[in-house]
Amino acid sequence: MRVIGNIPHPKISIVIFSMNDKYQIKFEAGPMEQIFKIPHSEVNGIEGIQKMVDEHFLEKVMERFNEMYLSFKEAKQRSSTS
Repeated sequence: MRVIGNIPHPKISIVIFSMNDKYQIKFEAGPMEQIFKIPHSEVNGIEGIQKMVDEHFLEKVMERFNEMYLSFKEAKQRSSTS
């Protein structure tokens, strides 16, 4: 797997990898990450990925991170009171 690009964002890290005829787009926020895998044949390189990762897509990613954070926080609270 090799890094082929980054997409700048003020709050999260977005890294694009290439491996086994697929692109992997990794979004990281603190201890959480989301990874999307896309066959090379479905997008036109980095430019196609950048077009796909638009404002609407990023809103959904951020919502998912918030849900992940809240779920993790609740699990930690439950485990510390047991």
